[in-house]
Amino acid sequence: MFITWDDFEKIDIRTGTIIAVADFPKARKPAYQLSIDFGELGIKRSSAQIVSLYEKESLLGRQIIAIVNFEPKQIANFFSECLVLGVYTEKNEVVLLQPQQKVRDGLKIG
Repeated sequence: MFITWDDFEKIDIRTGTIIAVADFPKARKPAYQLSIDFGELGIKRSSAQIVSLYEKESLLGRQIIAIVNFEPKQIANFFSECLVLGVYTEKNEVVLLQPQQKVRDGLKIG
């Protein structure tokens, strides 16, 4: 299925830095609750199923790439405000996408 350039321009993909990580025991699949600083866009929260490849401590300060213009989605008792992007491995584990170099939080991906 093809999308148009106009479709792509509707997706707001930005850089952010993880500033807090918490366990999410009420999630159906193992996940963390992340707080992510997107600079001028502020701090947004996300649920991420990345516990198999990442320890909480290793995520703090890590820059990631996320879609920031989804409507909030309720997952158990938590509202996810953005979608952190990653690559699925053959084992269905998620490897986070991140800039190769440190950049300012909130910069747009295009």
